[in-house]
Amino acid sequence: MLEESPSQLEGLSDEVKTGTTIIAIAFQGGVVLGSDSRVSAGEAVVNRVMNKLSPLHDKIYCALSGSAADAQTMAEIVNYQLDVHSIEVGEDPLVRSAATLVKNISYKYKEELSAHLIVAGWDRRGGGQVYVTLDGLLSKQPFAIGGSGSSYIYGFVDAEYRKGMSRRECQEFVVNALTLAMGRDGSSGGVAYVVTIDQDGAEEKCILGNKLPIFFDE
Repeated sequence: MLEESPSQLEGLSDEVKTGTTIIAIAFQGGVVLGSDSRVSAGEAVVNRVMNKLSPLHDKIYCALSGSAADAQTMAEIVNYQLDVHSIEVGEDPLVRSAATLVKNISYKYKEELSAHLIVAGWDRRGGGQVYVTLDGLLSKQPFAIGGSGSSYIYGFVDAEYRKGMSRRECQEFVVNALTLAMGRDGSSGGVAYVVTIDQDGAEEKCILGNKLPIFFDE
């Protein structure tokens, strides 16, 4: 789950946890992003249904983890900068441009901010793309996972991912990964948010807990 900033909460340690589960995967013609919805302040759950998939532009989203305040602020800054950029150039921004902006902010303020954003979207040049950004890192990947829940599903995603997956297969991949992480990780939970992006735009979906897949150990 995303965390409220400890510096603003009395009695919490200086360490900022990144408890959450976020995921993004590219398919031929687009991307699918997903996240859980739990936000905490220390051991307390302060928001059960926060949408951690934040739009950076019409066809570019980011998945948030880390400090809720830091991650949301970064997303809002990049959203503003991309709006200005798209007006200046007269066309939609590239996914890599959005990821580069996130990377630059992450690196410049790496000592002050505690946030990790996965940037994914579709553009006219590269189609569906997924970028990992952290402390100056910028890496394009076929899929990416993050947050405390990710440690529970590395085996699952490595075993289930394959090249050339369809739109529907990627959506199922994301939902299944989130369900498994939320079932094992105490810092992840709530509902599952899923966004599918292609050349026609973004489609957002919220899947309630009782609508998530059921696995054998549940």
